[in-house]
Parts: sequence; C-alpha cells; structure tokens
Amino acid sequence: MKLNKTLLGAAMAVCMGVMSSTAAADALADIRAANKIRVAIDLGAPFYGYIDEKMQPVGSDVEAAKLLAEDLGVELEIVQSTNSARIPNLLSNKADLVISSLSITPERAKAVDFSIPYGAIQAAVGAPKSLDIKGMDDLNGKAVAVTRGGPQDKLVSAGAPQAKVVRFDDEAASITAAATGQTEIVAITPPIINAIAKRNPAREFEVKFVIQSYELGIAMRKNEPELMAWVNDWIRSNLKNGKLNDIHLKYAGVPIPEEIINGAN
Repeated sequence: MKLNKTLLGAAMAVCMGVMSSTAAADALADIRAANKIRVAIDLGAPFYGYIDEKMQPVGSDVEAAKLLAEDLGVELEIVQSTNSARIPNLLSNKADLVISSLSITPERAKAVDFSIPYGAIQAAVGAPKSLDIKGMDDLNGKAVAVTRGGPQDKLVSAGAPQAKVVRFDDEAASITAAATGQTEIVAITPPIINAIAKRNPAREFEVKFVIQSYELGIAMRKNEPELMAWVNDWIRSNLKNGKLNDIHLKYAGVPIPEEIINGAN
C-alpha cells in the first residue's frame, strides 16, 4: 500500500512537472494564436514613447515594439502605461511584454524576467547653466523633479536625502516642470535634458552630471522560456543588423553603447 502511494505520488509529481513545463511554454504560442502581441509602453517618456502632434504613439520603444511585432508576424497592441504601471500591467496580464525604457535591476527581477539588454539609459541631473551643480551633495536643500518610481527617483532620494524631491507621474510632466521653471533641477536622461534646452533655450539647460548608467531590458512574466528565447534571439539579430541602433539614433541622437552591442554577440 505504501509502495502504491509512493508510486502514485511520484506519478502526480511527474504530471505536475509536465503541466508546469507546458504552461510555462504557452506564452509565445498564445501570442501567435491570438495573432497579436500586447506591449506595455509609457507614452509620457520622450524620446522613448510619446504622442506626436498627429495624436499617434511614437518614440524609440514604440518603433522597437513595431519591429518586434512585425518580425514575429503578429499585430501590435500598445498598452499605454505610466512609468509606475509598466510592471503591474504585465503582472495583471494586460500586457505580454514591457518595452518601455525599463532598466534591469535586482529588485524588478524578483517580479519579472528580463531579456538580454537591448539598450542603455543614463540617469543624469540637468539644470540651468547658471546653477553650480557638480554632484549629489549639491542637490541637498534644492527642489529636484523626478518621475515617480523611476531610477532617478531612487537615486536622488538615496544620494541626496536632504533634497526636496518633487515627483511627477510621467516624464512629460517632469519635462514641463523643468522647461517652465516650476523646478530648477531635473533628474532624467541626457537626451531629455537636451530636449528641455531646445524647448526653452532661454533657460540654458544642460547636463550637470551623470549619476549612473542602466541596461535596458524587455520584461515578461516569470517562467516563459520559449518567449524569452525568441525575444533574446530577436535582440541579438537586430543589434547585429543595426536596426535597433538606427531607431536609437533617430530619437536619441546618439548610438547604443558598444558594450551593449558587443555583449549580445
């Protein structure tokens, strides 16, 4: 009797393992069966994702998502997200992937799986030329605009604990605050700091210093090996053929760092 129970338990364990493996491999098949891939993108994050004057979604992450859907042979559905809603939209199954300037961090990797890096993002501090700011200590006592939940939010909060961190729900609002003088200082990316300078030249906005660089990854729900393998192969192919770099150059004005391209080989 004990032997039968043991055999039954072993058989159930094997069956559960097979079922688990099958379930884990279903994501890519489900996307193909639906003929549609849902990609979460923050459309308040120039140059990565934003709405243009024709009310159409554009940006480097939008074009990357379009290219991915085209190469997969399915329709693209953009799941419009705020910065803080990107991962929740993925985990609640409102999206299949996140392609949204999402930096790869150990904390996020506890909740989602990341692809190999497809790009990099720098966290930097920008302010008018007249302000003497050279490092984190110079932010203490000053108002600094950040995007809520973004890497700059955490870096400024930790590195300049006496700074007055002013949080906005998306990068577009952070840009407006800096461009209009609502806040003198913003922690964001260098391309966006340059965009602020162009938007209001009189403010003479400039990059003061780079806080840190982060690798960007495509996020997906845990334990989706077939989807992960396909996405990683897609990244390698499009870094090698230069298509992802062309997209980055178009919107950021600078190439993808060589270490990202070389690391994907």
